Parts: sequence; structure tokens; C-alpha cells
Amino acid sequence: MQWLSFYEPVNHLKSVAENVWIADGGITAMAMYGVHIPFTTRMTVVRLNDGQLWVHSPIAYTPELAAQLDALGEVSHLVSPNMIHYAHIPGWAEHYPNARTWASPGVRERAQGQGIDVWFSDDLGDDPSEAWYEEIDQLRFRGSSVMEEMVFFHRPSRTLIVTDLIENFDPAKVHWAYRGLLRLTGVVAPHGQAPLDYRFTFRGRKKQARACFEAMLGWQPERILLAHGNWIQHDGTAALKRAFRWLD
Repeated sequence: MQWLSFYEPVNHLKSVAENVWIADGGITAMAMYGVHIPFTTRMTVVRLNDGQLWVHSPIAYTPELAAQLDALGEVSHLVSPNMIHYAHIPGWAEHYPNARTWASPGVRERAQGQGIDVWFSDDLGDDPSEAWYEEIDQLRFRGSSVMEEMVFFHRPSRTLIVTDLIENFDPAKVHWAYRGLLRLTGVVAPHGQAPLDYRFTFRGRKKQARACFEAMLGWQPERILLAHGNWIQHDGTAALKRAFRWLD
């Protein structure tokens, strides 16, 4: 049974804004609560002013997708935005050995626990790297007792880039038997947000999360790119407020 439909075409760069692209990948299954839960996958690519490519949450490597990236610039940064988005970095790093690989909080320990061999050359912190600070802001979204996520904002295009803080599955792409579970967890478009189990991990720490949310709101994004589901093409600031209604 196919639980989810692809965001076609897969493994193909799609322009989002000037110097910003996404590429949708296949389905991945994450082990949770004794079962494997399927998710669609998506990565974001930003071409920096110096021609270097910044690749967020890489999907599985394919030669065809690599060729498309090579036509844009040099793959220089492979970014793990949180501790569960990292598994495809080794495949890309093998083909781009000069690329810097960026670790999110807790990802090294997670990879070791999962038996996945991945090496990170650098760590993401509260401040953007010197390689992209002139174009991309970043924020360590705090408050969860389990997983902190790195959030990014491409200033020239006013594009907010998140991972699991907002999931927004298209109900038309979800098998009816799976749709009810996604609605229960609150991640069905157009009202997507962080999954219910993730929101629970902020109990007692919502003050920290609200401060991070207010900082994101200050960016006034026009669009929001995310890893799972429909991305937000317009009125990103209003969508951001809806997605974080659980902090009220």
C-alpha cells in the first residue's frame, strides 16, 4: 500500500525565488513508537553570491540531481537542520569531498545511535557562518526537551526555511487510512504545524519557544519552505502565525 504520493517531479530542481530552489525526493520511513511512519522528503538549495551552493536537508543523492546542481554552482555546504535530518549527507559528501558538512544540535549522537556513518566538519551555532551571514540568517529554535531545530531565513528573497517545526501534508496526497492520523497530529494542509508529539516536548519551556517564534516573526517572511508537505508560497508571515498557534 502506498501511504503517500510523491511531490512530482522528484529529484528535479524547482525554482522558488531568485537563487532559491527545492528538490522533492522519495518517501522515507522513520522508526517511531514501534512502527515505521512514512514521510515525503524535500531539500532546499540556495546559491550564495560567491556561487557556492548551500544545501539544506539533502535528499538521496542521484547523479541526475547532482548534474543539475553542478550547472548552478559549487556544492559547498551540506546542512543538517535537526537531529533527524542528516542520513543523506554522507552520499553527497562522498561526491563533493570539499563540501563542508554542518551538524545540528544532537545529530552526532543520533547518527551514532542509529549506526549511520556520517562525519561533520562544522557545527551550527546561534550565529550564521561567515560563509553565508550576509545572505542567510539563522536561529536555534529552543524549548524542546528532545530536539532543537536550526531555522534559516534567506533575506534577499524573504524565504523562511524550516524542517519539522511546520509539517503541512496535502490531504490529496495521503492515503485515506493514513489521513486520519495526520489530522490527529495537526499536520494537514492548509493548517499544518509541528506534529503533536513534537509540540508536547515543549511543555514547561514554551517561554523559550515563544522568544524564538517572535524572532522568526521579525523576519517577516514572504514564503516558507519546509521538508514535509505543501510549502507556503505567499503571505508567509500570516502562515507562520497560524502554524505556531499552539504557543498561545
